Amino acid sequence: MPRRARKKSSSGIYHVVLRGINKQRIFEDDQDNQKYLETIKAYKDASGYQVYAYCLMSNHIHLLMKEGKEDLGIAFRRIGASYVYWFNWKYSRRGHLFQDRYKSEVVETDRYFLAAMRYIHQNPLKAGIVKEIQAYPWSSYGEYTKKAEICDTRFALSLFSSNSIEALYLWEKFNQKNNDDYYLEYDDGTRLNDLEAAELIRNITGLKSPSEIQNFEKQKRNDVIKKLKHRGLSIRQIERLTGVSFGVIRGILN
Repeated sequence: MPRRARKKSSSGIYHVVLRGINKQRIFEDDQDNQKYLETIKAYKDASGYQVYAYCLMSNHIHLLMKEGKEDLGIAFRRIGASYVYWFNWKYSRRGHLFQDRYKSEVVETDRYFLAAMRYIHQNPLKAGIVKEIQAYPWSSYGEYTKKAEICDTRFALSLFSSNSIEALYLWEKFNQKNNDDYYLEYDDGTRLNDLEAAELIRNITGLKSPSEIQNFEKQKRNDVIKKLKHRGLSIRQIERLTGVSFGVIRGILN
């Protein structure tokens, strides 16, 4: 069956998500994240796209961008081929890294543009990886508050005010605001690795070590375990990180 043609955005702006094939990790360390950002930057002139926001997660990527002189599909093939060649060389692997077809939504209003940007910047926060969005090093939040390297920050800021100081203040306030936004995402049952899961547990509980959950009062412990399962941790992973037995965890979740 032929694939359905992508809906074209009248503004040329899209919220794009790319993911690893078979849900695998596409970034193993900080060097990988940096390399991908350098690759996006390197092809901006050739493809003519503009980037307004990004967030690199362990096995997927969010981008808010405007199509340029080349179709985004061609741009992503350029970016992907370059990054995958480097990634495969680094890790002595072969084959595909990204899922063939990226996912995209059209962005045709200023309101939707800003809400999608906020969603992208809050991705690590809502995943429980950080407590503050500015603490995550692999999103474009810092490009607005510190120095722009990849993003065109002027457009988003201009939607708040013509005064640069006021615009940045209002932009930060908007991006930090609690919300229930739900935008383009992969409902793929993604699992956090143990380091990410341990950080999630520390953020939820305030504990220094996930194993300290064993010292919680029973009801509080049970509530935390249910929350961790809801966030995507497996029973075995919860057992491994907290020291609470598999049988006890299964009993709590039944």
